[in-house]
Amino acid sequence: MDRGCFIASLAALVSAPAVAVSPKPAKTFDAMALPKAELHLHIEGTLEPELIFTIAGRNGIRLDYPNVEALREAYNFSDLQSFLDVYYHAMEALRVERDYYELTTAYLKRAQSQGVRHAEIFFDPQAHTKRGVALAVVVEGISSALADGRKNFGITSRLIMCFLRDMPSDSAMATLESALPHKDRIVGVGLDSAERGNPPSKFTAVFDRARAEGFLTVAHAGEEAGPEYVWEALDLLKVSRVDHGVRSLEDPKLVARLVAERMPLTVCPLSNVRLRVVPSLAAHPLKRMIDAGLMCTCNSDDPAYFGGYVGDNFVQTATALSLSNQQLIALARNSFEASFIDEALRRQYLAELDSVSL
Repeated sequence: MDRGCFIASLAALVSAPAVAVSPKPAKTFDAMALPKAELHLHIEGTLEPELIFTIAGRNGIRLDYPNVEALREAYNFSDLQSFLDVYYHAMEALRVERDYYELTTAYLKRAQSQGVRHAEIFFDPQAHTKRGVALAVVVEGISSALADGRKNFGITSRLIMCFLRDMPSDSAMATLESALPHKDRIVGVGLDSAERGNPPSKFTAVFDRARAEGFLTVAHAGEEAGPEYVWEALDLLKVSRVDHGVRSLEDPKLVARLVAERMPLTVCPLSNVRLRVVPSLAAHPLKRMIDAGLMCTCNSDDPAYFGGYVGDNFVQTATALSLSNQQLIALARNSFEASFIDEALRRQYLAELDSVSL
């Protein structure tokens, strides 16, 4: 090609319109579907209004509310006690093994849709036995559903029974004794219900006995009451996890200890908003807790009452606090690392989590 032809060809190439190249679409990070474990979930707190009325009607139980809508309107809580009043009333519907099976199965179905691979589920024996429901009925109904849940929903599980802290410690000890025949299906004991005025120290002897019987221990602390309850849960109840723990930030020495011991905190953001522990999700301390180096997990607590299941907590909290994808994955990783599962299963779930691309 002579020089003139070359220059002409080059000019034509330069002047030709650019070929449009479509940019690759940004990959959407799905916090809802993120593989996760739920470690703070009260099975009685998953009782949706529609199921309450179905079970109550079947059992001939008359509720204080005329319909589902009226019951939902009662969910405008001012504090923990106002929630507990509705919570325990709704529980009146539960009477037979089928009720507990359906309750648990309904939760597992929802949990599967929100990325849950493993769930460690609380139940309150005293709330049922004081109504004349045998503990065996409760345990059999829940544990049968959990066993089927592994086959039907791919969710592994552990069962933890909680003592009601606003009842006498003697009642908790009697409940522990009655649960010994069910040790094969109950992995640990916890402490819940009205926190103020019911410190962990009230249950020291009960938890000593529980540990002697081979149960793991957890406890609600640092939700309504301050950091002193967290100290007691650590030193007296010797817990493996602290449930809630959001008020730990008020005590720098406590924070330093929790970080040093890598003590898991099972935080429940939507619950904290609905029960007025914090004024809004944007004001929630979870991000500050993460930044402080605390081993936090994200959970739903009583999702039927608090406006969202665990995936909803991940999504809404991430938006309100501008959590990064890496922080969300860290929360999910913590949930598996803090769970009461064997190492082989933990490695399996962590490997699945590691496959999530940002």
